Amino acid sequence: MASLTVRSPDGKVRAVALHKRITSIGRGPDNDIPLEDSAVPDSALHVTFDGTRYEVGSLGATFHVNGKKRDSHALATGDVVRVGGTELTFAREDAPRAPAPSALTPHRDAVASPETADSHTTELPGVPGRELAMLRRLTAFSERLLGLYDVDRILESLMDEAIEVTRADKGFLILMESGDPRVKVARNVARENIEDAVEKLSDSIIAKVVKDQKPLIVADAVDAPEFKASESVVNLRVHSVMCVPLMHKGDLFGVIYVGNDRLVNRFEPKSADMLTIFAAQASLVLQNAMLVNDLKLDVTELRRKLEDQRYGDIVGACQGMRDVYKRIDKIAPTDISVLITGETGTGKELIARELHRRSPRVKGPFITINCGAIPENLLESELFGHVKGAFTGAVATKAGKFQAAIGGTLFLDEIGEMPLQLQVKLLRALQEKIVYKVGDNRGEPVDIRVVAATNKVLEDEVKRNTFREDLYYRLNVVTLKLPPLRERGEDVVVLGKFFLHKYSREFGSRAKGFTPSAAVSMKKYGWPGNIRELENRIKKAVVLSDKPLLGPDDLDLKPENLEPIMPLLQAKEEFQKRYINEVLARNNGNRTKTAKDLGVDPRTIFRHLEKLEAEKTGRPLPPEEGDELL
Repeated sequence: MASLTVRSPDGKVRAVALHKRITSIGRGPDNDIPLEDSAVPDSALHVTFDGTRYEVGSLGATFHVNGKKRDSHALATGDVVRVGGTELTFAREDAPRAPAPSALTPHRDAVASPETADSHTTELPGVPGRELAMLRRLTAFSERLLGLYDVDRILESLMDEAIEVTRADKGFLILMESGDPRVKVARNVARENIEDAVEKLSDSIIAKVVKDQKPLIVADAVDAPEFKASESVVNLRVHSVMCVPLMHKGDLFGVIYVGNDRLVNRFEPKSADMLTIFAAQASLVLQNAMLVNDLKLDVTELRRKLEDQRYGDIVGACQGMRDVYKRIDKIAPTDISVLITGETGTGKELIARELHRRSPRVKGPFITINCGAIPENLLESELFGHVKGAFTGAVATKAGKFQAAIGGTLFLDEIGEMPLQLQVKLLRALQEKIVYKVGDNRGEPVDIRVVAATNKVLEDEVKRNTFREDLYYRLNVVTLKLPPLRERGEDVVVLGKFFLHKYSREFGSRAKGFTPSAAVSMKKYGWPGNIRELENRIKKAVVLSDKPLLGPDDLDLKPENLEPIMPLLQAKEEFQKRYINEVLARNNGNRTKTAKDLGVDPRTIFRHLEKLEAEKTGRPLPPEEGDELL
């Protein structure tokens, strides 16, 4: 169990046990450790525990550890964290710690080498001074390396420490790659890299340790019956050698090889025991570093793939979106009016912004107005402005969105919600490029580009006389239709990873990815709210989950929430019904022409219409033989 001793600015001291995976610290009362310190923000720090080590990180506050400013820090017993005027001293009871410095027992940093340990270290019962000093040395060494993730530096540090602990004059760290040993680090007693490392060690000794997966001491390899015939031993005149395996979860992934070519019987069984303990600790440190290194590579690869699947600020590379990007490339350099269509939450404003960024008007303003969010009696003033006294509350002359967008782009979102009366004035402004403030009869010329967006089918609104046909054609010179998220295939997972990475950094979460079942559920779900819904679900999961991988339950994608699988026959019937309706609409309801276009008997179309009527009225449909299917 670990704890923090909290010393407040007023001198009060209290101890708090760290029993959670994530412990929040700050002035706010909702924190796990609330601080009575006005210099500390509501949310200041958090301490995370991954099962092995504790780490302190910032939630926006500046903090120091042992007097040095840090953004994050792997905590060791005795570390003092200072935030504001408060000191927090970390202690961990389950971690080995050296005795406090005293006249009889020096601090572990004072132990210069194993040779001097016997005369400077108080022995524990049954543990000789030299072995105790080495154990402490290894513990301190492991603590130093736990916060280091540079694999190359860790390998060199491991070998330097192994050489010093065993009093060897050279050492090699060898890792297995595709089943074969490869020298990764070769160091001498002067902490220098050894050139031509492969030629300086015995492959026969390494082969035996790899095969047996047990430590091996060779007092004098030149005279050892098992090795004296080895070409490498003879050529190198190898004397004292010690070699121990590096294991992880029962599998060998490397060996540590130390040697001395000048002395025989340099290594004793106790040295092998110490090097074996060292190898076990080294394995944990090295595997941790390699795992972090792999995660960094994964993040780098993810970023590279993400860049390949981005178009400006837009993420996605499905064919439907690629078609949209191609059209943007063609129309962005022009001043042509654009209508963006698509369901709610598909990213219509992002598309409009990308059109603006890639246009000659990029240095001008990008002005947005949501035509469905402003009351009808205020919308005209918001669009065109008003003069002082034009209506009750008009205490000063004010410019509208049209004037604000001069030299740039005006984005009219939810244009399908605009009242008919105002559509007339909008059409006039677009045609004449002149606007009139409310209460003013003097026109103002405006040089703008108009991009509109809607989640409605404006052709249907025109037929219902709720949208002016002339305005529709004025706005809809070019249409950009955005596909819904459910039709974008792998894009849903790419977008999910993008949002996960974004909010994990923002909220300091441990969540780093999705489980395979979560990815499958994301692709199966219908996403009625599209990208906006996906973003909100992931944000919620990142905040609430304390797992590194988010599952379907974290995203509320339980089996009952997924779209039910439709039987094939029913799916065929649904498609046939929808397709016939589309062709009928294209032919203005002409049944004979529809039957001819579809290549079916006219009776099929009549029967189809009878079924639709029966569904509307609830009356049973009389059976009829000879129905022809598409």
